[in-house]
Amino acid sequence: MTNPTPLQHGRVYHIYNRGVNRENVFLEERNYRHFLKLYTQHVAPIVFTYAYCLLRNHFHLMVQIKTPEEIRNGENLTGLQDLSGLELASKPPGQVFSNFFNAYAKAINKAYGRTGALWQRPFGRIEVTSDQYFVQLITYIHHNPIKHGFVDDLGDWPYSSYMAFASTQPTRLERQTVLDWFNGPEGFAAAHAQPPVENKIKWVIGHDDD
Repeated sequence: MTNPTPLQHGRVYHIYNRGVNRENVFLEERNYRHFLKLYTQHVAPIVFTYAYCLLRNHFHLMVQIKTPEEIRNGENLTGLQDLSGLELASKPPGQVFSNFFNAYAKAINKAYGRTGALWQRPFGRIEVTSDQYFVQLITYIHHNPIKHGFVDDLGDWPYSSYMAFASTQPTRLERQTVLDWFNGPEGFAAAHAQPPVENKIKWVIGHDDD
């Protein structure tokens, strides 16, 4: 297997991964919450988060890796392995994600008495390079629970960022940035009213996230 392209500061990515052998990585509700808690601790300080969706055996994220300056000057650094902003800014972004995935895997292995790898390696990453792709990818991510038959309505799946865009409650998501890309809440709702055309989504040849 070839080495993946390193994550670069300032660029936007679709980050995804699934369990080894298609095994579930979220076994009960508390697992989803713990994943998001660890994400806040490990990853949130180095990214702008645009969208996410957690499913039973895989997940999708859309993030922009902050620049070293943005990381050094950012908030939400507490609890991240006691790293200062300076130390965190010098750490390769891919390593931060790997540490996050490892922390979650250790928690699952301990909680359920399992051993060995939890995630496929390396984790997937595709750079988002156009405005059109940005909008299509967010819609694609949010439609995953319907695609996999978990719910019939996007608002019924609690483990995605979809409902945060219809709310005024505080969020760590870059809500206004995303809504601006859709020309406001009405455009966001209209774009999500129909499933995305998946052949318009850049995807890894042979990738199957079922």
